[in-house]
Amino acid sequence: MRIQHLLFSVVLVLGIFSINLHGEDGYRLWLRYDKIEKDETREKYSNQINQIYIDGESLILNTVAKELVRGISGLLDRNIPLGKKPVSTPGIIVGVLGQSAIIDHAIPKAEAEKLGPEGFAIFKTKRTGENHIIIAAKDEKGVLYGAFHLLRLLQSGVEIEALQVLENPKVKLRLLNHWDNLDGTVERGYAGFSIWNWHQLPQYVDRRYVDYARANASIGINGAAVTNVNANALVFRPDYLKKAAALADVFRAYGVKLYLTARFSAPIEAGGLETADPLDPAVQDWWKNKVNEIYELIPDFGGFLVKANSEGQPGPQQYGRNHADGANMLADALAPHGGIVMWRAFVYSNEEPEDRAKQAYNEFVPLDGQFRENVLIQVKNGPIDFQPREAIHPMFGAMPKTPLMMEFQITKEYLGQGTHLVGLSNMYEEVLQTDTYARGEGSTVAKVIDGSLDGHALSGMAGVSNIGTARNWTGNLFGQADWYAFGRLAWNPYLSSDEIFKEWAKMTFSHHPLAVKTIADMLGSSHETCVRYMTPLGLHHIMGPGHHYGPGPWVSDMPRADWTSVYYHRADKEGLGFDRTASGSDALSQYFPDFRHQFENIDECPLPFLLWFHHVPWNYKLSTGNSLWKELCTQYQQGVIEVGQLKGKWKSIEAFIDQERFDHVRMHLEIQEREAQWWRNACLSYFQQFSNMEIPASIPQPEHGVEYYKTLIYPYAPGIRPRW
Repeated sequence: MRIQHLLFSVVLVLGIFSINLHGEDGYRLWLRYDKIEKDETREKYSNQINQIYIDGESLILNTVAKELVRGISGLLDRNIPLGKKPVSTPGIIVGVLGQSAIIDHAIPKAEAEKLGPEGFAIFKTKRTGENHIIIAAKDEKGVLYGAFHLLRLLQSGVEIEALQVLENPKVKLRLLNHWDNLDGTVERGYAGFSIWNWHQLPQYVDRRYVDYARANASIGINGAAVTNVNANALVFRPDYLKKAAALADVFRAYGVKLYLTARFSAPIEAGGLETADPLDPAVQDWWKNKVNEIYELIPDFGGFLVKANSEGQPGPQQYGRNHADGANMLADALAPHGGIVMWRAFVYSNEEPEDRAKQAYNEFVPLDGQFRENVLIQVKNGPIDFQPREAIHPMFGAMPKTPLMMEFQITKEYLGQGTHLVGLSNMYEEVLQTDTYARGEGSTVAKVIDGSLDGHALSGMAGVSNIGTARNWTGNLFGQADWYAFGRLAWNPYLSSDEIFKEWAKMTFSHHPLAVKTIADMLGSSHETCVRYMTPLGLHHIMGPGHHYGPGPWVSDMPRADWTSVYYHRADKEGLGFDRTASGSDALSQYFPDFRHQFENIDECPLPFLLWFHHVPWNYKLSTGNSLWKELCTQYQQGVIEVGQLKGKWKSIEAFIDQERFDHVRMHLEIQEREAQWWRNACLSYFQQFSNMEIPASIPQPEHGVEYYKTLIYPYAPGIRPRW
């Protein structure tokens, strides 16, 4: 017995030692539910929460029960029981209006009438006989979101004595778009491989799928398109649909609907037809039958996301049809089941364009009003392709009869990929709060997206996922903040990024005021920093070819002109930038007059978009007092300086961060600083050839000439096959 006891003690000690060695790895995201550090706060909460009572039973209500018990027990560091009936001691009561007499009695009628689908109310009341916290909603999903909201408040240390919250989501469809391939690779993925193990589904269901759905539900995301927009018709094979159904079964408990990407040519590849013409009755029947098959397996299937007639993908234009013809065919197949079509507007023709920024507008705006009611047009935030900064897409506000759905990137294809700290919430907020002037002043992009500008009941926002098999989900630990921020802004596009950053910092790292402020400041400044050392003053699309890793302003030899960098920056001995005014491509004419007036005059154009809309002489004096050349040099250098400042800020809060995660971020910041220097040196070396002006003495001179930077290759960059 003594030997056994000794062995047990050794194993226990080794186990504890092993756990301590492992430390924090980021897997728990913002749902850590660790013991509240401040005794006073924890005691206050404990006095107000002694039991959790769920009035009802269902798949989602059972999820709510598990989450509340798990979260509150962890935060209060004691077991909080799940009661079989309300008790006289203070606690939490959860239920759905019309299904719970307790909830119906507890919530005032005026408040109940304010609740919409998926909305929730959280409040303190004595109408139940004791000072209980009530979570009420019109449906189970609303209860789920209310539970997570309450946990967010507790995690953040908010005072709950006089709790009074009522929220409805402002956007109906809030989705992640996974660019995951069936072979396990991820297009533009910087956090490892796909988390979907198609080989082992449906028999083996990874616990990670549950934690994924749980994380999405915690920030209000209610849908996931799990396959790449460059779609594979193989997903419609019966065995793959059963695998997809296994994922949908997991998601359902967390209110997340599953969507699939539809390859337009699937009737040929998967159905053996000779055509995919959307007006062909045989093609229409094939899609109707396939949709029926899907709904038999997945009764709450969300619908299709479609990329068509773009970058070589098949589409209706191959048959002389338009986008409305293609989208409506799929919409008609889905409509009897309540499914929707998200038809992407990221299109450009196979011929060389005069200005790629104009093409989506030219193709879609004439079709306004021709799409079915269950079709949304999914539009990227800008007209080129997820650049560090773009002018808003001219389609926003230009299709009043058609709901437009926002597509943001969460992965950082053009923003440092997996190694740079870039808080994207500021970029999202900048876009959402930009005024289109479509119906006069105040016609913001957010109002287009939430449907309020033109009275659309169907609304949506999609984020291209940054999730992979990396233990911390996103590769770069701070990439979690972008996933979190996207969900919060999809729920409410009018939230403040600063508040979002503070929420995330408290739940992910520490409640210490210095740590919270520092992390929020780092995230808040980092997007502008990235723009400065990559594409200042409105430069765009000057990354390396194909993989888009690192600088490549010299890229000119590509199959298409609009895949090159020189097409966009147009550097010559006269100046730099793309003239999109009436004297150039006239892309500016696609915007509404009051928007256009801000940018058409070179003297008044805001500096962040100067080179986006104008070809500017090198010696042109800007509002800063610098010539264009000097300001370009200054911006690149300032970006490098600011990355160094990010490193210093992170170092200043080392005492509040566990060692594993501190080192993780520190090492990535060191990479970011080296790469910011690389961007500065390579771009200034290249553009100096055209300006024929000296780099100011105050700015470090490039270590090498431009030919050196041109020869650098990165065979290990994501999306590149290793080679000698």
